[in-house]
Amino acid sequence: MLALLQQVPALFYGAVFVLGLLVGSFLNVVIHRLPVMLERRWRQECRAFLGLQEEPVTERFDLVRPASHCPHCGHPIRAWENIPLLSWLLLRGRCSQCRAPISLRYPVVELLTALVSLAVAWRFGVSFQTLWGLVLTWSLVALSAIDIDHQLLPDAITLPLLWLGLLLNVAGLFTDLRSGVIGAAAGYLVLWSVYQVFRLLTGKEGMGYGDFKLLAVFGAWLGWQMLPLIILISSLVGAIAGIALILLQGRDRGQPIPFGPYLAVAGWIALLWGRELTQWYLHLTGIA
Repeated sequence: MLALLQQVPALFYGAVFVLGLLVGSFLNVVIHRLPVMLERRWRQECRAFLGLQEEPVTERFDLVRPASHCPHCGHPIRAWENIPLLSWLLLRGRCSQCRAPISLRYPVVELLTALVSLAVAWRFGVSFQTLWGLVLTWSLVALSAIDIDHQLLPDAITLPLLWLGLLLNVAGLFTDLRSGVIGAAAGYLVLWSVYQVFRLLTGKEGMGYGDFKLLAVFGAWLGWQMLPLIILISSLVGAIAGIALILLQGRDRGQPIPFGPYLAVAGWIALLWGRELTQWYLHLTGIA
């Protein structure tokens, strides 16, 4: 199979694109349900800590159950209504039963996941780097959407990614293990230090601990050498987006803006083109 994919690139890219659509459909479930699952668990833990009676569990709720259904009328989503991207187009963005609108986010996440998956496959070809690069990419899509909705970067995703990056680099898949370990520690400590300084100067919290862990993830996967590039790109994109939201949408300057999506974009760019961008910058500045 690997030999066939190498010999027929169109088949490889087509398979990755379809896989990206399917994974994007599942990521929509993760984005919606994981924060609810975490909130329920936190509520139960708080009640247990306070010695209160546990809330009764009425039904199973996880990434598998209950089955997908329309949130407006409860209509079960049939197989033909759950084909990534195509079903939304065929249904014209509406429930087949009650005709309530289906959020545009579902096909957008599916298509975005397919496109970024295709970019990873194009960059690394038929290789283990593509396999694990896809895992990281899909996780970043989920983290970005959850952070936009809830200003939350769940440990259930970031911490496994951190350890996975270090394990992969035991074999030097993306960088050497020494650079990965230093990168994980430095990635966390850099943003943690910024957070502490900002809190001392303003009395406010400028970012969350999830941001520290996400940068540590990129340090573990790509090495400490990529951290300056990731910080630069994420800060630049975040500043531009923040100014645009204030000017175009009249967003309150005191309203927090999730930083996770900008880190995710910067880290993903570094995954694919980090070394080239770093060499270009060093050449441009005359350092190298």
